[in-house]
Amino acid sequence: MHRALLVAATVAAFATALPAAAQFQRPEQAVKYRQSAMALQGNHMGRIVAMTSGRAPFDAKAAAENIEVVAMLNKLQFTAFVEGSDKVGNTRALPEVWTDKARWNAAVAQSQDDVARLVVAGRSGNLDQIKAAAGAVGQSCKGCHDSFQAK
Repeated sequence: MHRALLVAATVAAFATALPAAAQFQRPEQAVKYRQSAMALQGNHMGRIVAMTSGRAPFDAKAAAENIEVVAMLNKLQFTAFVEGSDKVGNTRALPEVWTDKARWNAAVAQSQDDVARLVVAGRSGNLDQIKAAAGAVGQSCKGCHDSFQAK
């Protein structure tokens, strides 16, 4: 039942992810949306890292489920960096997100590639593979935050 719910939520999220930018009536909504997605992604990555670091018992099924959520949220968060959302709300996104599109797009692509590898590792159920892939995702997140987020 839990798995079916997760799959249904994932499908629904992917169905809405593509036109997400059009769903924001105000730029403030985009800021809240992306911040919420990032907070949830961080929560689920924390669960994965707790297992890969030995702070929590490794459960391959739980790791894979958390990884699937991370993959969904990773896609969703980037749909909310819409024009105008850099000038409103309580955002720490630097102007470079919008002014240095080539570097921003490369960082987004790196993040999504690393998360895709994490999904493959999660489906393998192999702790060492998950640990390595989760480390790469962490580095992608850090790199993006270091380059595109105000301290």
